[in-house]
Order: sequence, then structure tokens, then C-alpha cells
Amino acid sequence: MTSDENYPSRPVRYVVPFGAGPTEVLARWLAGKLSEAWRQSVTVENHPGASGLAGTRMVAEAPPDGYTLLAANPGPLTVGPCVRNGIGYEPARDFAPVILMVTVGSVIAAHPGVPARSIGEVIGLARARPGGFRYGSAGEGTVSHLAMELFNHMAGMKMTHVPRNGLEEAVPELVSGRFDLLMLPVPDARTLALEGRIRALAATRRTRSELWPELPTVEEAGVAGFESFNWNGVAAPAGTPRDVVARINGAINRVLESQDARDYLAGKSYEIAGGTPEAFGAFMEAEREKWTQAARLAGLTPVTQ
Repeated sequence: MTSDENYPSRPVRYVVPFGAGPTEVLARWLAGKLSEAWRQSVTVENHPGASGLAGTRMVAEAPPDGYTLLAANPGPLTVGPCVRNGIGYEPARDFAPVILMVTVGSVIAAHPGVPARSIGEVIGLARARPGGFRYGSAGEGTVSHLAMELFNHMAGMKMTHVPRNGLEEAVPELVSGRFDLLMLPVPDARTLALEGRIRALAATRRTRSELWPELPTVEEAGVAGFESFNWNGVAAPAGTPRDVVARINGAINRVLESQDARDYLAGKSYEIAGGTPEAFGAFMEAEREKWTQAARLAGLTPVTQ
């Protein structure tokens, strides 16, 4: 594919492989900023299906010219490939990383009736009673499942997994005490904790959350190296000219460096990342290795999509 010296010289498609939700909101905000900067239309298109795999596959098959971009997300690019076969693309082969935009941390939360005031106490009790603690998740093979299995392994304990159909089903069951623990995004956990409906035990980033700095991390409890968080980025089909990727990367970095972006993203509980395409590619490869290990620990055999 030859480079487009006047890129973008026509409208750009920005594909969100999900329906309405946080990824779409972030994509529409970025599309508006890029449209202003480029004086060219950037149109968000929702293509939901198969937990984000369908829309992601569509972008992998698009012409590699910079005019079709993907709202990149861990589900289709770093978690899904670890637990599903036959998804129709290989992330490292079929996508050109553009930029890691933002991250959002998670929290391990407990029902208020759990007899533990810290994540260290949970670890002690779970080691003493293998299988006695029950943790919920958004479903088998999701980040909220694999991250807790990784936590199990790294902390030297064993808890019982109770899968549910999405966090919208799992959260009420945590609040009602159907299980003991659940991993939640920081914004959701903070709201529920302030209402007294859950007890926040630890943040899952290796450093404390800028949004909740008083909350200690899992690593601080002695589980060295443990980390889990959500993220959003931008990717393009493999073969997109490097200078076009560089132009898109530069434009998004400039957006992220603005005061408007800092104000808007902080209000949505995002932490700004930014950086180079190469750094984003290395990040995704490390994430895929981590979740492949976690899936193995969870005893998950990849299912055919």
C-alpha cells in the first residue's frame, strides 16, 4: 500500500466493535477531536457481535490505507484470542498498533459481610480455607475471571469461581451476598463503596490509582507483579503505511496532551496513556502473554468461535 501524502484526504471510518457503552462514548469524543484537527469527517460505526470479535475481524480485512480504524479493546485483541479459536484474525499479524489512549484501573471488592478488611486478610483466610471464598465474574474467559485466577495463583490460594452473564448481572449478586468478591472498574467500585454497598479492598494496578490514591494495591499486600486493568487504544489494518500510522499517532497524542482532554478524561475516570505505535504493540504482546498464562491456570481450553 502506497502512502497518502495528503492523509486524510477523505472521510475516515472509526469502527467500534461493540454497541452503546464506554468504548463508543470515548470513540465519539476522539472522532470529534480528530475531525476538528484534520478538517475531515471521522465517522464512528458500531459493529457489535461475538464479544467484539466480529467488528474487529472486519477491520482486519479492510484496506490498509488509514481510512478504517479500530477502537482497540482488550477483549478482542488480548483476551479473546487466548480463549477462542477460529476468530478469523491474529492480532499481532493482522493489525498495525497506532496508540494506547487511556487506561482505567480495577478494584477487588467484597460484600460488606466478608470477614476481611483488607486484601491481605482475604489472602490469609483463603489460604486457610481452599475453595471457601467465592468470587464472581462477568463470565468464563473474561478479564474479571482470568485476572482473579491469576491472583489465585500468584497469592498461593484457591477460590471458587462463580461466572455470571456480564457485570450487570454480577454486581447485584455481590451486593446481595451471593458471592464474596468481584473485580470491578474503579468508577463503579468507588460509587458502590461510597454508598456502603461493597467494601473496596485493593486496586489492581501496580501503582495506586490517581482517582483513588488512598486505596492500596494488590502488590502492596505482597503479591509482587500482579496487575490488571482495562484500556482503550486505536489500531489499523496491518500494512497501513508507517507514515500514515505516524500521522494518526501524532494527531491523537496532541489531542491527549490538551487541557480539554485531561479534564474530559479525568471526568470519565480514565488515566491518559499516549506514546508510540511501537510501545502500544509491545504492550499488547505482553498483555496477550499474561492472559494466555491466566487462561492456562484457569484450565480453559480455547473454544471454537
